[in-house]
Amino acid sequence: MYPQVIQKLIKLFSKFPSVGPRTASRFVFYLTKLSQSELDSLAENIKDLKKNIKFCSLCFNTYDTIENNYCEICQNQTRARDLLCIIEKETDLEKIEKTKMYNGLYFILGGLLYPKRENSIERINNLKNRIEKENFQEIIIAINPTPEGEATRLYLERELSSFNTKITHLGRGLPMGGELEYADNETLESAFESRK
Repeated sequence: MYPQVIQKLIKLFSKFPSVGPRTASRFVFYLTKLSQSELDSLAENIKDLKKNIKFCSLCFNTYDTIENNYCEICQNQTRARDLLCIIEKETDLEKIEKTKMYNGLYFILGGLLYPKRENSIERINNLKNRIEKENFQEIIIAINPTPEGEATRLYLERELSSFNTKITHLGRGLPMGGELEYADNETLESAFESRK
């Protein structure tokens, strides 16, 4: 067995998304090879992450400016302010932005929705409040086409149906069970173009 410190770190890294015990142990043994100054720098950056990163009060994207409550995208007046794209996580936003196919605003769910979870109810209420205050012509639900993602999409469509706004979702250029983060740009562009 490994020493207790290594076991604790493996257990901690195993909690990361898509990281199992084998990958977690690789991370830990990589860390053992770093110099003390490299480890100190890593620890300091992790502390800074929590201290300096804020979440946009409109879309829940991350940003690091202290002056206001909005991220760069929400502040940008050249973006289409009548389009809202609902996504699961920040990495989906980055992937969509790289396609240059979408120039509207975003709303990050922070994970798939489970109607009875308190954080899901709160996030849906934030979304509804935003839709009530802003004049969106179209809401695009860009959720991963996994079974859980489809359940979230259907739940969102049902919850948002009372608004007088066109609700679409990405076309089926994305494979069932795939994730936006791993889609190539052409597939994602095709999905945006064929949204329904």
